[in-house]
Parts: sequence; C-alpha cells; structure tokens
Amino acid sequence: MEDARIWSMEEKLWRGGADVYDELVDENVVMALPAEPHVFSRERAKEAVKSTPHWDEVRFSDQRVERPEEGLIVIGYRVEASGGGQSYEAFCTSTIRRLGHEDWKVIQHSQLVPLTME
Repeated sequence: MEDARIWSMEEKLWRGGADVYDELVDENVVMALPAEPHVFSRERAKEAVKSTPHWDEVRFSDQRVERPEEGLIVIGYRVEASGGGQSYEAFCTSTIRRLGHEDWKVIQHSQLVPLTME
C-alpha cells in the first residue's frame, strides 16, 4: 500500500464513525486509548467512538511509515483534530496488516496524550 493511501485510511478512521471501524479495523484489534478502560476491543472502540466529537479538521505531522515485512505496515504520527468546539492532540501508532489483495485492516492502534507543563 502506498503512503498516500495509508494516510487517507487513517484520516477516514479519525473522521468516521462505527461503520468505518467495521470496514477498516480488524475484529481482533487491540487499542490503547486515553480513556477508561484504556485497552479496547473493536466492539468497545466502536461504542466509544459514538461519544467522541465529529472531527471537522484532522492534521497529521511527524509522520513515519515502516514496513517491517511483506503485508505489515507500522505508522507513527502526531494528530491535531478539531470539531464541535473541541480540540484534541495525541501521538499515535497504528499497525496495518494485509489480509488479501488490497484488503488491509488495522490490527493495533494506540494514542498517547501529551501532558501539559504548567
């Protein structure tokens, strides 16, 4: 998968809802998110996304793409998202696995929210 498609897929996940998770997230995914219960299955993540803001704007920076082996992609990035009068910033990783020809699914995702220094 080319880099542009990877970032398009990741942005679709940030902007979309539970239906996008059905399309792009593996049923055995493991997600570590900065909200209770912190470690999520796909079904729990789908429920959680229903209560998150709809992000009108999503910006990625500090992007890295690694391909440790055929059919496996690991990405890392910083995200800044805003919408509905709210904003969000996190450092993220995702692991994407090829299941078949042009069939890629997220199998791991984590978000680290930076602590603010006062």
